[in-house]
Amino acid sequence: MVVSIHIASNREATMDSVPDARTVAGRGLEGDRYYRKAGTYSTRPGPDREVTLIEVEAVDALARDHDIRIEPRDSRRNIATRGVALNHLVGREFVVGSVRLRGMRLCEPCDHLARLTGTKLVAGLVHRGGLRASILTDGVIRTGDTVRVLAGPAGGPTDGPALGARRQDH
Repeated sequence: MVVSIHIASNREATMDSVPDARTVAGRGLEGDRYYRKAGTYSTRPGPDREVTLIEVEAVDALARDHDIRIEPRDSRRNIATRGVALNHLVGREFVVGSVRLRGMRLCEPCDHLARLTGTKLVAGLVHRGGLRASILTDGVIRTGDTVRVLAGPAGGPTDGPALGARRQDH
């Protein structure tokens, strides 16, 4: 499930939390630095710069295992999820709400991120730094949306269940 959405207007601007974001296929999230071609790595264009995701469980583990506390938006990732194994989505198509995405590669932490956060978080987020994805359809992603896998690495449909769906605990 999507727990928060973040965009920044330019390469080192603070990530703003928003309740929803309009997606544009092949381009990114409207208003975000990479959509506007104003991101740190905008000179290296490609489908893996359109949207990034991170698990809040990874942010929680960073605090628990390394005593480094950041908010999900401080990770500089666009979408924070809960209950979704993002690493398993590399090479797969999935839907967030009604927007279709394709996992491109892991979004490993870098020294630039460490500098912006003022922390030594790189080691704590290796292989847990998130997912880079391409946007396949226009639409709107909202906080609370579920994530559902559509296709496996070979492209065959799996139309799996929603991941990170809201639990009904009463």
